[in-house]
Amino acid sequence: MSGFRRGVRLGIDVGKARVGVARCDPDGMLAVPVETVQRSEQSLARIAEIAAEYEPLEFVVGLPVNMQGADTPSTADAREFAAALQRLTAVPVRMMDERLSTVTAHAALRSSGRTQRNSRSIVDQVAAVVLLQHAIDTEKSTGNPAGSVVPTDEEPT
Repeated sequence: MSGFRRGVRLGIDVGKARVGVARCDPDGMLAVPVETVQRSEQSLARIAEIAAEYEPLEFVVGLPVNMQGADTPSTADAREFAAALQRLTAVPVRMMDERLSTVTAHAALRSSGRTQRNSRSIVDQVAAVVLLQHAIDTEKSTGNPAGSVVPTDEEPT
């Protein structure tokens, strides 16, 4: 655990209709669901309120790319959301490949006996948990933070 930075992190799974939010404990042992935020004009403000409550070291925002690693229509949306979140909260944001987080979340919910229809309200939270758990496990195993940093407006891109 030599290179692990201690501190709470918030995982964010950005979707067109909903945004899943997860958090981990300061030691990065376990990611847990926090809430599903309806996607609206108030989404960023609600996530900023959650951040004020948990005081995260950083956000880990899922970067939706296709199976070949190329951008999708959702990629630009997630990048814009992450940049706006960073501007609003001044909390560092890392973007992390989330290729299989939603698939993994659906599989986990299915194996727990939930149908796709009755798990719609929590699948985004579970996807955020999968994403965040992968990020903290990666940092613990490599000693380096997972994903890439979203540059702040003051830094050249």
